[in-house]
Amino acid sequence: MPSQRDYDALLRPPRFYSRREVLIRPSPVPARPGVYVWYFRKVPLGVPVDGCNRHDSMTLLYVGISPSKPPSNGKSPSKQSLAARVRYHFAGNAEGSTLRLTLGCLLADQLGIRLTRVGSGGRYTFTNPGEIRLDAWLEQNARVCWVEHPEPWELEEQLLKALSLPLNIDGNNLHPFVTTLQAFRRAARAAANAGECVIDSGGPRQVR
Repeated sequence: MPSQRDYDALLRPPRFYSRREVLIRPSPVPARPGVYVWYFRKVPLGVPVDGCNRHDSMTLLYVGISPSKPPSNGKSPSKQSLAARVRYHFAGNAEGSTLRLTLGCLLADQLGIRLTRVGSGGRYTFTNPGEIRLDAWLEQNARVCWVEHPEPWELEEQLLKALSLPLNIDGNNLHPFVTTLQAFRRAARAAANAGECVIDSGGPRQVR
């Protein structure tokens, strides 16, 4: 069961980590199961912050876990770790990161980016320079912290019940911002479907 130490590590963390710090080798993020939370210096326009946890002038908007809860249908459980998941949110793309997808949809006008179909047309990313612009925004505004936990889905469930986490969708259906967020994402995907499909995302990115 989650302990007070777990809550303190996430809600009153001794420090936050930036994109640059997470992506160095070796990464400070452990290759272990656990819960990670995202704090933001600037909140995307329109995202409600009433009831959100604040610490050191940063606002907690999103919680995630790695690995996911084992499936009940007998399939093999995920072996992904905190390190792999947190790094992907910072340096992957919108197809594999629901957080990047959400932020990119909310910041599309501000950053001048748009969701685009890539490859065979079944994947969606903010093709470069879109993902690069999102990288830069994350470096400036997003910070992360985490706690190791053998069954992170238990702690995630408790946090979703206890806190306002407006950027979460799964398991957060009672939050009033969820329907707005889903509408943003649907509109972005519909626009992408109506537009062109590109071969790739524009090449590799660098940590800056």
